[in-house]
Amino acid sequence: MSALESIKQGLGKPKAFSKGLEIDACIHDIELPEINVFAIRTQTGLSQVEFTHSIGIAKGTLLNWEHERRTPNGPAQILLALIARKPNVVQELLTNQNNRGE
Repeated sequence: MSALESIKQGLGKPKAFSKGLEIDACIHDIELPEINVFAIRTQTGLSQVEFTHSIGIAKGTLLNWEHERRTPNGPAQILLALIARKPNVVQELLTNQNNRGE
């Protein structure tokens, strides 16, 4: 089987799942805790501007989250849940990456 054929075959299940078809795959539902963005940012000790720069979002997005006009979802929700558990995780990872010259 060629690499292209293998890739096509591998994409078949997600494509079928997205269409609502039954597939023989293990699907994991992850429950994330309720996100309080203001409390999470406060835990980090960062200003709004510093926090937005550290996670790559616009200040307006942060303000909407902090004032609960909008709710983070997808990757942002997961990142914020990680930061809630370990407030300096982003700084640690980026500092380590910068120290290695990557």
